[in-house]
Amino acid sequence: MRPLLSLPSLLLTLALPAAAAESVAFDAWLSALRAEAAGRGISAPVLDAALADVAPIPRVLELDRKQPEFTLSFAEYLERVVPDRRVRQGQRLLAQHRDLLESVAARYHVQPRFIVALWGIETDFGRLTGGFPVVGALATLAWEGRRRAFFRGELLDALQILEEGHVTPAAMQGSWAGAMGQPQFMPSSFRRFAEDFDGDGRRDIWGTRADVFASAANYLARSGWRDDQTWGREVRLPRGFDRSLLGLETGKRLSEWQALGVRRADGRDLPTRDLPASLVRPGGDTGPVYAVYDNYRVLMRWNRSTYFATAVGVLSDRIGGR
Repeated sequence: MRPLLSLPSLLLTLALPAAAAESVAFDAWLSALRAEAAGRGISAPVLDAALADVAPIPRVLELDRKQPEFTLSFAEYLERVVPDRRVRQGQRLLAQHRDLLESVAARYHVQPRFIVALWGIETDFGRLTGGFPVVGALATLAWEGRRRAFFRGELLDALQILEEGHVTPAAMQGSWAGAMGQPQFMPSSFRRFAEDFDGDGRRDIWGTRADVFASAANYLARSGWRDDQTWGREVRLPRGFDRSLLGLETGKRLSEWQALGVRRADGRDLPTRDLPASLVRPGGDTGPVYAVYDNYRVLMRWNRSTYFATAVGVLSDRIGGR
């Protein structure tokens, strides 16, 4: 007669086949992925180095599935993302790298203060770039994430970046979702926008500030940025203003908003340059209202969040002393 198993032993016995099956399933998936990458011209040495010891990362799946427990108000978000400390550091770094930033601005036609603001918000000026192996994180999400096709494409792009020699597998670190380097580019964005500004043959968004600044500027420039305009400004609404006019869906010239009683936050008239603008209130029914221009829409191509785009604008203004 077989001895009875204790409950913990029974659970372990049941779990082992499931874990083994999962491993086999991932290994088969990875083999197919490797074959596809090879068919796209990724060399065997690169695939060996990049895919060696790759396995699903439980923490990545946990973060992918996790639902936020609370939502920050816009005021709380702005306080967290645009603290005085970040403004002061941004001002110092703007001055420290003035010559390089002006060279980047001359080529890509993006004002330096916006480059520094994006750098500060994305990774606290390169301090927080993520500690996940990008290939492993993307492989995990492409295998069992919520958007498998999207992340499979990003993984193949990451392997192409390795093939081109811009970074080593060990140094290709990023967020749990695969956003890489100091500007937090996804691999597809890297391939479209990353720049080799210092001319060393590598587009290094991890450690070379010239490449970091130029890549961020190139993203904005190729997305429609105009350096003869700013992003927007805080405004004041008149009593009885029609709230249905708020939102990026409604656009009017500044002269039209002026005629409707909209004024700068300090009560002065809106600028006389008659730019097209929309009115946004990131906080919903409460909080400040901003008249935003076309560059604001470019910022939202970087990150589709009015919180984010407004924070970049506010931080850029404060860094630039506006």
